[in-house]
Amino acid sequence: MQRSPYRHVIWDWNGTLLDDLDLCIDVMNGLLQRRGLPLLDRARYHAVFDFPVRAYYERLGFNFRRDSFEQLSVEFITGYEARRAESRLQPGAREVLAALQRAGVTQSVLSAYRGETLHEIVGHFGLTTFFIRLTGLENIYAHSKTELGRAWVAELGIPGNDILMIGDTLHDLEVAETLGVDCVLVAAGHHSAERLRQRAGRVLDDLHQLRSVPGLAMAV
Repeated sequence: MQRSPYRHVIWDWNGTLLDDLDLCIDVMNGLLQRRGLPLLDRARYHAVFDFPVRAYYERLGFNFRRDSFEQLSVEFITGYEARRAESRLQPGAREVLAALQRAGVTQSVLSAYRGETLHEIVGHFGLTTFFIRLTGLENIYAHSKTELGRAWVAELGIPGNDILMIGDTLHDLEVAETLGVDCVLVAAGHHSAERLRQRAGRVLDDLHQLRSVPGLAMAV
């Protein structure tokens, strides 16, 4: 049975539309190296990165008695922001956004990125006109975007089964489940395909494969 078309797509930003995986690893390795802690490669990063971010920092071995989580967050974000222009969009991101827009599907971003910075980086890539809302957190500590998502879905006034969330982590799946919306995960960001497929039913290798998702109308 063919499902009815989705009317709205909620995008995650970091790792989903923005390819910042290597930048995140490199910046974090700077923090780790300065403290004599084991460095990250992609495999270890994919294994330990998670939300809440505080737990991820604990897994990396940071001593919060010496460096508070807040101090470490500031150090990471400062390093990340100084180099954020090194990141690129995921392959196919602009094309997929344009295809959905042409098909009449509205789109928004729900991110753990700080709201003001989210607007800046989306504008930097010239993507602002694709979205009817950009929603980010109020601080840099990346606790959760669930409450913001609830408020946004309520404001949209669209039934949950007409909304698709697209992300790159199991946290995105958890948020989608809490919001009562459908979810597709793309294994090109901060969690590996193997880790995603342990929990998620729909995992794609890249954004180009979104064209095969039932109900996702995309005008070529």
